[in-house]
Amino acid sequence: MKDYDYYVKKAGDFHGHACAGIALGTKISLAAMKALGLDPDVKNKNLIVYTEIDRCMTDAVQVITGCTLGHRSLKYMDYGKFAATFVNTKTGKAVRATVMEHISNEATIEETLEKISRIPESEMVTLQEVTVKIPETDLPGTPQEKAVCAACGEMVMDGRQVKKGGKALCRACANGGYYNAP
Repeated sequence: MKDYDYYVKKAGDFHGHACAGIALGTKISLAAMKALGLDPDVKNKNLIVYTEIDRCMTDAVQVITGCTLGHRSLKYMDYGKFAATFVNTKTGKAVRATVMEHISNEATIEETLEKISRIPESEMVTLQEVTVKIPETDLPGTPQEKAVCAACGEMVMDGRQVKKGGKALCRACANGGYYNAP
């Protein structure tokens, strides 16, 4: 396995710059993958990651693990926490990784990156063994379920439809969407 600095650079290149979020996301990804016996330099088809924040850290998780939303191997949970759960679907083993130390914004980015690189993984990352029940409709691969929304006619995949009055509806038609159409 390559060294930590290599992975921070790789994640920073993808993200557009290296920052504390990229460095910390790299730390937790490498620690979690090691705990699961996975190599970040090998395509890990049996890995699914649930990230709990939509910030820089998630870009590092994506680059280090190779998991993506499009492949259905990266899941976003809107908890606003600097944490991610890594699941080896082949073994069923899962670890939730969080950062123990809060990094001050008072230093320059270079100083912050240097500080993060020096702190041993064991002092910065908490790994907790957890269990994750992944529904079949959330697994990578061909959609297991499809429905057509009775209201708007759009396709709804992977069991995300809502039943109301005996009809299948998309979540936007059933509960209101994040957008308003004129």
